[in-house]
Amino acid sequence: MTRVGVPSEVKTDEYRVALTPSGVRELTDHGHEVVVQAGAGVGSAIADGAFVEQGARMVGDAAGVFAQADLIVKVKEPSAGEVAMLRADQTVFTYLHLAADAGLTRGLMGSGATCIAYETVEDGRGRLPLLAPMSEVAGKIATQAGAFMLEKPLGGRGLLLGGVPGVAAGKVMVIGGGVVGQNAAEIAIGMGAETYVYDRSIDRLRELEVLLNGRCSTCFASTLEIEERLPEVDLVIGAVLIHGARAPRVITRDQLRLMKRNAVLVDVSIDQGGCFETSRPTTHSEPTYEVDGITHYCVANMPGAVPITSTYALTNATMPYLVRLADHGLAALHDDPGFLAGLNVYAGQVTYAPVADAVGVEAADPDALLPA
Repeated sequence: MTRVGVPSEVKTDEYRVALTPSGVRELTDHGHEVVVQAGAGVGSAIADGAFVEQGARMVGDAAGVFAQADLIVKVKEPSAGEVAMLRADQTVFTYLHLAADAGLTRGLMGSGATCIAYETVEDGRGRLPLLAPMSEVAGKIATQAGAFMLEKPLGGRGLLLGGVPGVAAGKVMVIGGGVVGQNAAEIAIGMGAETYVYDRSIDRLRELEVLLNGRCSTCFASTLEIEERLPEVDLVIGAVLIHGARAPRVITRDQLRLMKRNAVLVDVSIDQGGCFETSRPTTHSEPTYEVDGITHYCVANMPGAVPITSTYALTNATMPYLVRLADHGLAALHDDPGFLAGLNVYAGQVTYAPVADAVGVEAADPDALLPA
């Protein structure tokens, strides 16, 4: 029997919860105990009673959850206070995004806990099944937010992204053609914007031509191509991802001068350090700032704004992995190389090479460290 702990999320403007009542039912049916912090589901419109009805036990505070649980399941990376409560015999399963946060990485190493990151778990085709649902949400939000920030009272150009009869639509550049980029483009197209999607994979651009039914322009993401398009566009969405690693810079500060004044940049890669040189994390309460006349929207937990959608989408994806982890412990990682790719920190060492490279430590071989 594994005791699974679900604390309330503490990140600013974060309303998601890591487990739904359906997830509690799955775990209790497998003979596990679930401990949930009181009020953890309120932001996602899930009352404490809904957890209790499916077999969970409610605990008053995070300290109680951390003290009792063998396996901690969260949405966002642990705060400093949560890291301080971790024990070496515990496993944490959540989004970590360690490549952009050396301090958190070293804190987790010092805790001795086993830390598994949603965002680096892979399926049999090398895709990221636990990142995908939040990428879908974030991509859709990115275009919605960008369109809103183009309004004059919000500091934008005063442009309606979709235009009206007799007035041209705005132009949207999406840099990165993965899950985020595809969903951002779908919303931009649906709004009626003139849309351009950039990627460095010709194969992916071919796929997008089919998936988006030829309703946007697909472009190879060379530096010159991006520079030549920047003066035309009203909204740029950064959707670049390298598995588990810090995001590359695709727009520099010098290139901002090419853009229209009060154009908008939305950086969906901000969790991984951001893909614009001038990006820094913001919150839903204070989502934007201006650099050289360009509005930047860099909210680090975009899906947290729509927690009812996001919580259920996330837990639908994580639940099979969580049940396997509760059933089999770390043996579940041995049995699945894609799940093993989610292991980022174990026994005080970083086991995921891109994170180790980003924070300046030596990567350990997880197969050599994990017990047989």
